[in-house]
Amino acid sequence: MILLNHMKKLLALLSGFSPVVALAATAAATDAFSLVRILQNIIDAVVPFVIGLGVLVFIYGVFNFVTSAGDEEARAGAKQLIIWGIIGIFVMVSVWGLVHILVGTFNLDTRGEALPVQYGAIAPVR
Repeated sequence: MILLNHMKKLLALLSGFSPVVALAATAAATDAFSLVRILQNIIDAVVPFVIGLGVLVFIYGVFNFVTSAGDEEARAGAKQLIIWGIIGIFVMVSVWGLVHILVGTFNLDTRGEALPVQYGAIAPVR
């Protein structure tokens, strides 16, 4: 029951980030590169907030775990918060990293000048 109340609060907090997503998606995608760029902008805007939220959930769970030394039910709820905080941080960092790996692998980053692909050697930094 305690975890359900925390999840409701989390969803209410995340709904506050919907204007960020709406503003990031206002540009029209004309081709696949612009669609990837829009998705990358949305992910780059939202992921740091969600990672921070995961860290706050983890810290809140640790605080509850330490302060509820005698109550085993409260400690179990705090353990769940700690676990979900760690899972949230892991998932968001993984998504963020995967997007950046895909953008770098397929050379989809059109914000700057593309570096030449040199197999077997490191491309020089310009």
